[in-house]
Amino acid sequence: MTAPAAGRPEGYDPYAFEPFAVTVDLAVFTVRDERLHVLLVERGQEPFRGAWALPGGFVLPQESAEQAARRELAEETGLLPRTVAGLHLEQLRTYSDPDRDPRMRVVSVAYTALVPDLPEPRGGGDAARARWTPYGTDGPLAFDHERILADAHERIGAKLEYTCLATAFCPPEFTLGELRQVYETVWGVALDRPNFRRKVLTTPGFVEAVEGPPRRTGGRGKPAALYRAGAASALHPPLLRPEGRSS
Repeated sequence: MTAPAAGRPEGYDPYAFEPFAVTVDLAVFTVRDERLHVLLVERGQEPFRGAWALPGGFVLPQESAEQAARRELAEETGLLPRTVAGLHLEQLRTYSDPDRDPRMRVVSVAYTALVPDLPEPRGGGDAARARWTPYGTDGPLAFDHERILADAHERIGAKLEYTCLATAFCPPEFTLGELRQVYETVWGVALDRPNFRRKVLTTPGFVEAVEGPPRRTGGRGKPAALYRAGAASALHPPLLRPEGRSS
């Protein structure tokens, strides 16, 4: 009789259940040219060869889902590993419909990320190309990625109300106008400038002023003061989107 594998309870049959694969998918957003963009890759292999999809791939046996997400993002977009390592990834949810992948039963752990405007990506791994695409002009996508992308967009809109994640879209030093543009772009609504400024500056730990000369942002207005992300992670009170408007 064959001895059980180390750590496996005696009598347990690992083949009693049909095996399935685990993948990761990433909905990565940025603001470019005053529009919300999402990072997409063109699939270079079947299924859905030639279709656009979210970056992602299979989780390898010796890595976690988050490790796989960062590896796939670097491989499929050409972003430097040190750039990917510094991104804030947030787990969105798990997608497990039995027929979501025509190859086999595949369960996907989806992540979303908010990033400042990064260099133009390029394809790699099993992705033929990669590009930033304006949100809303991205479909149809492979697999169930349109559903994942919609869920990620809704999550971001809600997170901006209660957390400081909007600063992740901004460069290390930014103006309040640039920060406001993040909210307006994600929520799809114009905000009152004086009211926004007051809320940001009176919310403890949201932003902190940068010492030094202000930065000219274009136009005829005076140069604007610079800020960086503060130490807070949650907003108290929350910065709610205008009533009746949604992302």
